[in-house]
Amino acid sequence: LPQPILDAPARGCINVHASLLPRWRGAAPIHRAILAGDDATGVTIMAMEAGLDTGPMLMRGELAIGRRTVGELTEDLARLGASLICDYLADPASCPPEPQPEDGITYAAKIDKAEARIDWTRPAIEIERQVRAFAPAPGAWFEASGERIKLLAAELADGDAPPGTVLDDVLTIACDDGALQPTLVQRAGKAPMSPADLLRGFAIPPGTHLP
Repeated sequence: LPQPILDAPARGCINVHASLLPRWRGAAPIHRAILAGDDATGVTIMAMEAGLDTGPMLMRGELAIGRRTVGELTEDLARLGASLICDYLADPASCPPEPQPEDGITYAAKIDKAEARIDWTRPAIEIERQVRAFAPAPGAWFEASGERIKLLAAELADGDAPPGTVLDDVLTIACDDGALQPTLVQRAGKAPMSPADLLRGFAIPPGTHLP
């Protein structure tokens, strides 16, 4: 923002940013924290500057990520951010500005739609993060019989086969290191469903190789 706008409010412009700055400055901090396998993220109340999320910190709150999806984590961070900004506005004098450290700066680039396609040659643990980072939208997806299938939830599983191989009749899929067991999937134009419901009307037999 131009400096005159930043200086116009009596207390300056305040931002509620969904990361523990200086980690994940930028457009998609919640997605990137999940994709990177971070143990925790949080909210930083910061004074805005002309730079991208570079302003001094006023308050911070931390939240363990666990196995939350981006949708779940966004809701929890919104509640945390609302609580923190109310606390700050109630007593701003108790929150002196603290410059962001120079160490640990990372940037959360905007999500590209191409990132949602699953590459079975990656380790299962990375694909499981990808699933959570894009659930509920846009949804990580794979292709079977020429149709896109969204994978909205999955568990890590054991498996030793070429990546992309369907291992059993419950749709466990081999990855580069381990396997993934889908628990919630979605066909185009359909509601989310269990793999069992999917397979009753859309055959993906064991031994199928998914691209």
